[in-house]
Amino acid sequence: MLTNYTSTLSKVRTTAASLLAIVLFASGSVHAADIGSLLDQSINGAHRSEANRARDRYRHPKETLLFFGLKPEMTVAEISPAAGWYTEIIAPVLKNQGKYYAAVPKVVDQMPESMKRRDSNFRNVHNWAKAGNAAQMFSGFFNVLKKGGILGVVEHRAAPGTSFKAQIDSGYMTEAYVIEAATQAGFKLLASSDINNNSLDTKDHPGGVWNLPPNLRDVPEQDRARYLAIGESDRMTLKFVKP
Repeated sequence: MLTNYTSTLSKVRTTAASLLAIVLFASGSVHAADIGSLLDQSINGAHRSEANRARDRYRHPKETLLFFGLKPEMTVAEISPAAGWYTEIIAPVLKNQGKYYAAVPKVVDQMPESMKRRDSNFRNVHNWAKAGNAAQMFSGFFNVLKKGGILGVVEHRAAPGTSFKAQIDSGYMTEAYVIEAATQAGFKLLASSDINNNSLDTKDHPGGVWNLPPNLRDVPEQDRARYLAIGESDRMTLKFVKP
């Protein structure tokens, strides 16, 4: 899978100046009010499905993309865009001045079913860690970015000190693991944000993060209301730069 990702990323190596994981942004200057307005138009656009709109209150797209520094003239490469929840927001912002690339792995028999269906995106660090290629992935992101390029990461967040096995089994990763993986590849942590925090998420669900919406995987009917009340997972939101 790494080969297929890096093949896509290599196409933007000469123009990318920044990565939202996930994603690549190029530098530029646009007034904050302008990008905010463009994001509002895209988020509220008629092209979006009601199912995707319903997730906005958990995923905070405007706040997240402003935190990462999205601008309409950027080159953006999204890693594992899946069914395109972020894509449908980012692409209209970039359509006139910027460029958008989707880094999508080739479907192979051994990959998780969720990846075959393209129904999981951004929050893929646990998949890379489980496959044993997280270090290679972050190195690939680093290599494709120009100096000053931004790597943005959103991932299900485990409690500090959670064992690696528990992280893999639950789908929640510690901030320490992600920061270590990124810094080992050469990135510098610029900032972290509480944008996607969810204090209701206890992170001790029997089926891991997949018990929570939108999956509600293997949740008995009598427990669905309780998990729906929690909402989507507690998530870290990290911004790295290539020095």
